Amino acid sequence: MGFATVNILRNPSRTHIAKKFATLQSKSISQVQAVVESAKFTASVKPTSTTGLKKTDTVWISSKTDFNNFELDEIFWFTGERRSHENGVNTYVMTMISRVPRQIVAFAVDKSKSADVLQRIVDAVPPANVYHTDGYYGYAGVDFCGRHNQNWVNKNDTHLIESTNADLRHYIPGLRRRSRIFYRSLETFHSVLSVFIDAYNKFGDAKINLKKQRRELAFSVLDFL
Repeated sequence: MGFATVNILRNPSRTHIAKKFATLQSKSISQVQAVVESAKFTASVKPTSTTGLKKTDTVWISSKTDFNNFELDEIFWFTGERRSHENGVNTYVMTMISRVPRQIVAFAVDKSKSADVLQRIVDAVPPANVYHTDGYYGYAGVDFCGRHNQNWVNKNDTHLIESTNADLRHYIPGLRRRSRIFYRSLETFHSVLSVFIDAYNKFGDAKINLKKQRRELAFSVLDFL
């Protein structure tokens, strides 16, 4: 589809790692282990080139991605000027995640959440067997490659993406409901999301690796930013 693939993560230099170790010498072993595990995983990732930013992007997708079940959802906020209440929304962030591992495989930032924008997200990555959405009417106008499971009753089929979008609001200051920070343009908004989502997906992939080895999780998503 010609969508840009964004990979912001870069291999850290030895100097950078040495500084982290020097800072953490007086802290717990688990924190030092976090740096080691994060550095090892980062060094193993081969970066790809950034071909440009668009309002709809595919992102770094793990080789472990299971294409059986994708979930879609949208959150809203504003750009350009502070709105006095949430009903003053003028910007939407639409995301699509894989359930295994839980990673954001495509997203869009737009002034509307129309079926056309949602269609671009669906078309941006290889098709899934089942797409799970809530009852938003816009999904009815999307041509899904697989089966569309639209739950009008509750969030049982979209609870993972609801949690993922909650993570976006938690970690990104410009998406917090009680925040004075907001983005002046869609381009800035999109760039911030690109950086965070790239780190979020690599964190999810590293977490899967540790679980397979039955090892304790020693790092967080912040170690990949």
